[in-house]
Amino acid sequence: MREISLDEVTRIVKESLIKINYELDNSLVTMLKKAKDKEKSELSKSILDDILTNQELARQGNSPLCQDTGVAVVFAEIGQDVYYNGPLDEAINRGVRQAYDEGYLRKSVVKHPFDRQNTQDNTPAILHTKVIPGDKLILKIASKGAGSENMSKVVMLTPNAGIEGVKKLVLDTVFDAGGRPCPPIIVGIGIGGNFEKSALIAKEAILRDLNDESSDPIIRNLERELYDEINRLGVGPMGVGGETTCLAVKINTYPMHIASLPVAINIQCHSARHIEVTL
Repeated sequence: MREISLDEVTRIVKESLIKINYELDNSLVTMLKKAKDKEKSELSKSILDDILTNQELARQGNSPLCQDTGVAVVFAEIGQDVYYNGPLDEAINRGVRQAYDEGYLRKSVVKHPFDRQNTQDNTPAILHTKVIPGDKLILKIASKGAGSENMSKVVMLTPNAGIEGVKKLVLDTVFDAGGRPCPPIIVGIGIGGNFEKSALIAKEAILRDLNDESSDPIIRNLERELYDEINRLGVGPMGVGGETTCLAVKINTYPMHIASLPVAINIQCHSARHIEVTL
């Protein structure tokens, strides 16, 4: 057995949340630069140039990329040979609390769906845990803003909808969202499982490496087709029209009931703020 310090977990969560809110991942910056180079519209080029300038100013000035600094989402993969002397969720929420205070990040979490009282510290985080082999703790940490999250959806299709039904659902969802999720977007799709599982794997999909592809040839081909077709919708950067509506499409799947075809679409804005840390 290997002990992991909960103080270390708190520190990692705090530092990670501040970092991802101040700095875009380099691979994402590269994608945005390539998108700018291929845009034909001067307005679209200008929007992408503004996005690139904004991320550089945020990086240099240690300030948030966006005023919506999101809800903290943590996927914790816990090695079966790991132990810690206290509640993991409390350590993670301590890190969230410290990050949003010390990093001057906007506190956006409210306690109740209807009285809307702010928790004042951006807790609780949305925490998902999974036990894995080994003695490591893997933390996948994200800040998820409401603009893109509000454009996401879960739909229970029936199996006869097939691939074409899934494609239509995704394209309609992206087109109807327009500029509201702050494109160019990353589209995470979960197909299978049941109602809640499809949403969970869609969320995990947007945390995948931007340059990876599915190992399943059917799904890999669907990712490529949807990427091309979404970019032909003409929504463009921030909805002003153009060649680049999405930067990546990531699809995760899971076995399902014979009578179901659950599909979740989790949209991520161009500030794809997430990081993975192994302790």
